[in-house]
Amino acid sequence: MKTWRIDTPSQTLVLASDGGVPAAVYWGPALPECDLNAIAAQAEVDVTGGMIDRLPPISLCPVEGDSLHMQPGLVAYREGLALHPQFKLIDGNGQHFTVRDDALGLTLSFAFDAIGDVIEAQTVIKAVDPITLHHLSAPVLPGPQSGDIRHFSGRWIGEFQAERSPWGPGVFKREARSGRSGHEHPPLAFFCETGCTNTQGTAFGMHYGWPGGHVMSAEELPDGRRQIQWGHTTGSHGTGLQFETGRLVLSVSTTGLNGCATAFQRHIRDDVVTWPKPDTPRPVHYNCWEAIYFDHDLDTLKDIAKRAADLGAERFVLDDGWFGKRDDDTSSLGDWDIDPRKWPDGLTPIIEHVQRLGMTFGLWFEPEMVNLDSDLARAHPEWILGGVDQIEGRQQRVLDMANPDVRDHLFGKISAVLGSHDIDYVKWDHNRLLPTPDATQAHGTLELMARLRAAHPMVEIESCASGGGRIDTGILRQTQRVWLSDSNDALERLRIQHEAALLLPSVVTGSHVGPRKCHTSGRVTDIRFRAWVAAQRHVGFEMDPRELTEDEAKVLRDVTSWWKDNRDWMRRADILRLDSNDDAVIAEQQLAEDGSRFVVFAGKATSGTQILPRPLRLTGLTSDATYRICLRNRGEAPGLSRANPALKQGPVELSGEFLMRHGLTLPWSLPETMWVLEGELL
Repeated sequence: MKTWRIDTPSQTLVLASDGGVPAAVYWGPALPECDLNAIAAQAEVDVTGGMIDRLPPISLCPVEGDSLHMQPGLVAYREGLALHPQFKLIDGNGQHFTVRDDALGLTLSFAFDAIGDVIEAQTVIKAVDPITLHHLSAPVLPGPQSGDIRHFSGRWIGEFQAERSPWGPGVFKREARSGRSGHEHPPLAFFCETGCTNTQGTAFGMHYGWPGGHVMSAEELPDGRRQIQWGHTTGSHGTGLQFETGRLVLSVSTTGLNGCATAFQRHIRDDVVTWPKPDTPRPVHYNCWEAIYFDHDLDTLKDIAKRAADLGAERFVLDDGWFGKRDDDTSSLGDWDIDPRKWPDGLTPIIEHVQRLGMTFGLWFEPEMVNLDSDLARAHPEWILGGVDQIEGRQQRVLDMANPDVRDHLFGKISAVLGSHDIDYVKWDHNRLLPTPDATQAHGTLELMARLRAAHPMVEIESCASGGGRIDTGILRQTQRVWLSDSNDALERLRIQHEAALLLPSVVTGSHVGPRKCHTSGRVTDIRFRAWVAAQRHVGFEMDPRELTEDEAKVLRDVTSWWKDNRDWMRRADILRLDSNDDAVIAEQQLAEDGSRFVVFAGKATSGTQILPRPLRLTGLTSDATYRICLRNRGEAPGLSRANPALKQGPVELSGEFLMRHGLTLPWSLPETMWVLEGELL
């Protein structure tokens, strides 16, 4: 029996092989140096008096024919016949393993890379003769023996809805078949032991970094063993000689969900995203979409830009409607030439105006899509993916991104616009589900993005897919920002941001102050709540600034100024979700990298079930240190809050031990308001 171990500061993965496919014999909290053979021996149990002679550990790739009787990690066919390989280990160095079936001409490779506090795992299969691949799992790992599965559902303007499911006999399966990471099932799950909360307990975090759709299955066998698999959407690979899974990102925490979340956040920020200008502060955005929609008028936009700059905006993004004959969403997608009717002198006049105001300029594209009413569709109907009579989605169809001619055409058109204008930002949208899952679509899109980034290395890209439909580390290797939701409703955003923080750092998460009356919910929300919710992430505005009263404009300038003053340390801060004893309160603590300061955002979503606020426990502090805490916005206390708790009077100084064991008693507040507390280590 050969054994290996892979370590990060918080987790240990022990692998073992008796000559076949290696198995994970331990995945959990970090272990000290120990006898790996003893661990491997503990993973296999003899069974007497039953139908099973022995219980082997879960293979990194269970295959049918191994008498394992579980969901296989590989399902492939050749000339219509199912393949049942018998792999033998031919190479293993502790992080990379290769197994082979010479008779079938199949080679399977597993890679494990410890990066910071996460492990990235990936599977690759190579064939001598073509195979049709139905399913290939990233390395399969065992699940914990207690607790539940925390995962997410979602929809347009309702992303990252938290779900809990119990383990039980059989297979629990989630699959995103829309051709994107998915609103419906984001590629993120946590396998929590009993008693796990945000701040305490053991959690196993898994994220599948692939933007083309995925499947996750968690299986409990009759003998009690549990296995977890992740892979591309089943049936989306096609036929070929080589295939690879996405990178499965692994984290383990003994400090609750937050330990996994901060490992993911840091990994994305430091190891996944490449920043065109890494030393430049993140700019405050202004996006004109919900101010003008398709009605582009230079004088109007100049006025809006001037008002946005006065509010503190540093980047102006011109959204949909600048190209072709795009007066609504029924035409011109694919015709990426500037509309001379709206822009007779091109985009240069608005760009120069924006730059005189001290802002940079960004532009909206939806490269993967086409309207039937477009010059492109009329010239190249063969470039459209799917059948001629397919059901329309958002009045548009999908281009065949696997076709190099399509990519060449798109590169030429987009590169011409970027090369002839001073543009530092692209909002890359994706509003149509694929007619059928197809991994080559995602490969083609990633190739086009990489090519554009090589040609225009200073241009930043935002991943937007009807809001949060394409968020994963696969797309973030080519982008620097995600649009979390098309909903600018601050109340909805408060929850969506809170859940998405289990994966995303604030530095990549766009959050905008929307209109007074939200365009997607109809809810009217106070400017203070809207501004502070946006300030939790990469802040921006997406409303018509002409609607603002003098008081609203002042609030927005003040909050934006606060964000700019704090954005440098917040860029590298950990987002720690707090365990609130009041279901009405959604709270987080952003803790500086050196622990010297923090900010707490405590949003009250609804009326509480009791009169008095319950104390809010903080986390991640030094127990024997003292912290000075002030209520940044205590002037926003409502008239009904007549008492004078300490935080309303001024700063308080408390120990880390008290703040984590008892917590802070916040002043009473109305629903749809936010308390902002600033803490400093003394």
